[in-house]
Amino acid sequence: MKNILVLVQDYPDNNGNVALMYVHVRNKHYIKHDIDVTVLNFATSENYIIDGIKVITEKTYKKEKRKYDVVVSHAANIKNHYRFLKKYGKFFEKMIFFFHGHEVLMINEVYPQPFDYIKKDGWIKIVSQNIYDRFKLLVWHYYFKKVAYKSDFIFVSNSLYVEFEKYVKLTKNDLKGNVHIINNSVGEIFEEHTYNSDCNKVFDFITIRNNMDSSTYCIDLVCKLAEKNPKLKFLIIGKGKIFEHIHKPNNVTWINDFLQHNEMLKRIDSAKCALMLTRRDTQGVMSCELATYGIPLITSDLSVCHEIFDGLDNISYISDDIDKVDLKKIYENVMETMNNKKILSYNYENTVKKEEDLILKS
Repeated sequence: MKNILVLVQDYPDNNGNVALMYVHVRNKHYIKHDIDVTVLNFATSENYIIDGIKVITEKTYKKEKRKYDVVVSHAANIKNHYRFLKKYGKFFEKMIFFFHGHEVLMINEVYPQPFDYIKKDGWIKIVSQNIYDRFKLLVWHYYFKKVAYKSDFIFVSNSLYVEFEKYVKLTKNDLKGNVHIINNSVGEIFEEHTYNSDCNKVFDFITIRNNMDSSTYCIDLVCKLAEKNPKLKFLIIGKGKIFEHIHKPNNVTWINDFLQHNEMLKRIDSAKCALMLTRRDTQGVMSCELATYGIPLITSDLSVCHEIFDGLDNISYISDDIDKVDLKKIYENVMETMNNKKILSYNYENTVKKEEDLILKS
């Protein structure tokens, strides 16, 4: 059995926190397949167990002095991951880095401008972010090259790998060829269950976004579509302060909460179609989960969305020029292509199994 230590800045807990759920999803698979998982959560001050997975503090790691075969780092940052690996990396025979987005990019160049009510520090914040990003990219350039001989580098999409090459300035040759494109897996519940297209539909469209205040996830555009289509009913699920600053249309129902996977299915079944718009993404795990579950899904006409979803029969795309979008017609078009065949693109065999093979061969 392989013993692995998973490094994360935050992690789901037993009090409703759902941060980095995509890491927890794969860890639950690992423990079923001859891999012993311990998570080092830099954000926690207490040890805990969730779904059979042990989560520890950095203090506990230092105290236990347990030997692990592999260290797995998700969305590594300088403050904690790099500091930890510089000190303890020599004790691991194998290192695996998962890249999810912001950690290897210039934030202000890649991500959309925040909503006006989020902007606080203006140019000072922009300049300080740019200085930090240039520093982190330089650090990662030299560090990844140094440890490449005993590392694997996993990107959740090819689009992210292309951006990594641009910003970190490392190629596959620099990384000893140990580069892998493996999509995030979806929660098991979306694999095991299927969208109920026959039950009563309360809503025409459903949008699920944990962070509604991020302009990336286009809650403002969803509301514009709702205003443009007053006879249609929209359900938005997620937490945020956006409706303190923009008008919530009367045909929008908002559930101000984070939902666990098992709580989502009934809500999803209550809608005819998922509306998951984005201004940028590296994969879009929630959208993949909805698509896998089988509900028709409309997303944004971006290259990364085409990379992830092209070939699936329950997907359609729209531009962010909302004034030109005929939402009802787009929904009708996607319904014409539906064949109700279960989507397997993001299941265990096509995602986590490939990660496990890399862990077990080390």
